[in-house]
Amino acid sequence: MQNRMVRGILSLCLGVLVFSLQDPLVKAVSSIYPVTEVMAIRSIIALPILVILVHADVGLRAILSKRFGLLTIRAFIQFTSYTVYYLAIAALPLADAVALYFMAPLFIMALAGPYLGERVSWRTLATVLIGMLGVIVMVRPGAGLFDWAALLSLGSAVLYGFSQLMARKIGDTESSTVMAFYQNGAYLIGAAMVAGTFHLAGVTHAIHPSVEFLVRPWIWPTLPDFLKMAACGLVASAGMILLSQGYRLAPANRVATFEYTGILWSPLWGFLFFAEVPRSTTVIGAGLIIGAGLLALNTERRDRKPTPALAATDPA
Repeated sequence: MQNRMVRGILSLCLGVLVFSLQDPLVKAVSSIYPVTEVMAIRSIIALPILVILVHADVGLRAILSKRFGLLTIRAFIQFTSYTVYYLAIAALPLADAVALYFMAPLFIMALAGPYLGERVSWRTLATVLIGMLGVIVMVRPGAGLFDWAALLSLGSAVLYGFSQLMARKIGDTESSTVMAFYQNGAYLIGAAMVAGTFHLAGVTHAIHPSVEFLVRPWIWPTLPDFLKMAACGLVASAGMILLSQGYRLAPANRVATFEYTGILWSPLWGFLFFAEVPRSTTVIGAGLIIGAGLLALNTERRDRKPTPALAATDPA
């Protein structure tokens, strides 16, 4: 059980790292192309990769699951989550959008009890609050958070958290590759449906950057921009599998804290791609987040270990 939890945590941390690569890629094309085009190209590139992975993991017959309904619902919740998150990125500073999105672990831990029946101790919730403090210190949220697009990022966090709780609930019978395949299909179908709806309605322009990113007509991409969108497909394939695997292997309330490791990557990509030098608050916030993650591991391990007194009175 302990090895399973460790593997779940490692899978989630790596998945968060991989997925973080999408943010600068999507941000780079958000002023030219619609979000539906970005997601469609990403999904088309990811599709053959996921087919191969499903075949190698559990066989293609596993796609015809008896839990087709739950897999489909979860996939479209994920589609909605990532769509509105990308819309937020178009209007907000990346750090602000990411900070709001990292409310997701708090939602996961809060809902793990009523939805999954998992025990959530007050110590575990305290570590989440420490992680949230680190997020606040690290990104120093500014006036951009008062843009209504901030609600998009926050709503995305709620939807993402619930979808990962669903992954934990159905993970006893469904592999992470199958869940990722369904997610990718929802992204492709959902993007086509949304784009088609706005096209038929004749809605092609908007004033707000988030809405403009949603309704803008598709155009033929340049090669560099196409490669950016295609790279999102490769990143998404690996990220979806790793994240689903993390929540499939370990209890949601134990791994959710490690979602906060994603906040560490934003300043790194800013430095590498945009020559942004991390502030002192970035270093302090990162330290709080890492400390919260380590404290969560120690807290959960201690909470699972019975005290001598309790062990002596246990009738078993």
